[in-house]
Amino acid sequence: MPPEARRASIIAATLPLLRRHGAAVTTAQIAMAAGIAEGTLFRVFPDKETLIKAAITSAFDPKPAERELDNIDPELGPRERLIAAVEILQHRVEGIWQLMSMLGLSPPPLGKPTESPPSAPPLDGGQRRFAALFEPLRGELRCAPEQAARLLRIMTFAGTHPRISEGISLTAAEIVAVVLDGIRIRPDLDAEAEDSPC
Repeated sequence: MPPEARRASIIAATLPLLRRHGAAVTTAQIAMAAGIAEGTLFRVFPDKETLIKAAITSAFDPKPAERELDNIDPELGPRERLIAAVEILQHRVEGIWQLMSMLGLSPPPLGKPTESPPSAPPLDGGQRRFAALFEPLRGELRCAPEQAARLLRIMTFAGTHPRISEGISLTAAEIVAVVLDGIRIRPDLDAEAEDSPC
């Protein structure tokens, strides 16, 4: 196996173990999960700490989730594509939260408050992809697709994070329904109101 592929394989085997055992995971457990000898592990990573750091870096890398967003079936309707996107983001939030919790990692510090509202930060890759999913609905939205994408991401984080959602996570369909439709019953949405999260 090429070195980069072996490295990626070991990291992929390590992440679920870190989410289950935290830093107490042993190199023997990692080697067994990766299907390699323990000595092979140390030919790729000099020590367990280096491997854990590489696994954390991998977990925070947004590119795999961005690739998943790019692969959402374009034949789906706008609502179904948004639901699929939220499911991808929820999986990422859950995985990162479990890792941070088990390893005792702190979230990054918040930016310093300013007296005047800051200008909108540039969109990252994930935000651009979410905004593009709202683009077909632009004429039906009360805000720009970029703001709709921001609202959807905030709702997804809040509705998925176990401490914020009080342990009862919202489904992707519920999150999309709240952002697209709100929670007020409207005559034009009577049929969908029956499926609302309230």
